[in-house]
Order: sequence, then structure tokens, then C-alpha cells
Amino acid sequence: GLTPNLDELRKHSLAFTNFYATGTRTDRGLEAITLSVPPTPGRSIVKRLGRESGYGSLGQQFNAQGYDSVFLYGGRGYFDNMNAFFGGNGYRIVDQRSVAEADMSFRNAWGMSDEDLYRQALQVADADYAAGKPFFLQLMTTSNHRPYTYPDGRIDIPSGEGRAGAVKYTDYAIGQLLAQMKGKPWFKDTLLVL
Repeated sequence: GLTPNLDELRKHSLAFTNFYATGTRTDRGLEAITLSVPPTPGRSIVKRLGRESGYGSLGQQFNAQGYDSVFLYGGRGYFDNMNAFFGGNGYRIVDQRSVAEADMSFRNAWGMSDEDLYRQALQVADADYAAGKPFFLQLMTTSNHRPYTYPDGRIDIPSGEGRAGAVKYTDYAIGQLLAQMKGKPWFKDTLLVL
């Protein structure tokens, strides 16, 4: 009952149920998705200062086809060296530091709410569409981290009460994003991977 929007989406989507983590931290997932590499010994590639760029990334592949590749992160991209990693591998960066205070309705220690991040993603997509440029947006939210806080009044679990609330809020925000995307002129030509 925590994910009604994702449950409904699964009925109309291709759903994979046997996925496994590529490591124990988010940076391992980022390098796996971005570079198509398994976990590497030692520090993740994302966090290898001075050696985090120059790889054949998904963003570079899309750039070669004329896409605007953008990494959108709800927090501050200096955390875990994400800005250096993504910026050095073909991505344009949109993180909390590049978003105006007025465009953030909620923040916690990790960053802006999922809703605020998704609003930024829609703005990037709309601008690229208006410019006639295809886009590849890779988003990373922050809501699934302690202290599990999110905007009040969105779901029936109070903010800060634990991971179940964060999961339900994430699902709520995804539902809002999907509803807004459906009204966009670029929606019919968009592939969404969650």
C-alpha cells in the first residue's frame, strides 16, 4: 500500500522484478548506470579525485547523437564528487546550488524535495523541447535518506517517521510527475525508466 502510483504504472509498463544492487552505496549504483561497469575494487570511480573523468558514459553516448545529457540531483553535487564525475563524463549538471531559493518549496539536510527536483526536470525538458533538442535526463532524488523528511500534507504518514513514509512520499511525487508529464508535447516520444 505504500506505492499506489508505481503499482498502477506497472500495469502499463515493462517491469523487471529481479534486480540486484551493484554495491552498498549510491555512488556504486551511479557508476553502474552511467558507465555500465560492475563494482570496482577500492573507491568507486565517482569518488576517485582527479581520475573520475574520461570514461565512455551513457551521457556521452547520447551527446554524440545530439541529445542534451543532464544530471539532475536534489542535493549538492559536490557530495561524493558527483559534479566532477558527471561533468567530466558528458553531463550538464543541475543540482541544488543551481536552483533559485524561490524554486525550492522544501529542503532538508540532503537537499530539495522530490517534487522540487521533478519541477526542475520538467523545466529542462520543456526548454530542450522548445529548442528542438532531444534530451536525456538522469535524476537522483534524496528523499530515501534519514531523517526521511518531506513536505507536510502530501501523504498520510507524518514526515520524519521512518523509511515507509519516505517510500510513500517518493511514490506520491512520482505520481505528480507522471500527471504533469502526460500534458507535455514531448511525452508521447519519451521513455521513462524508474
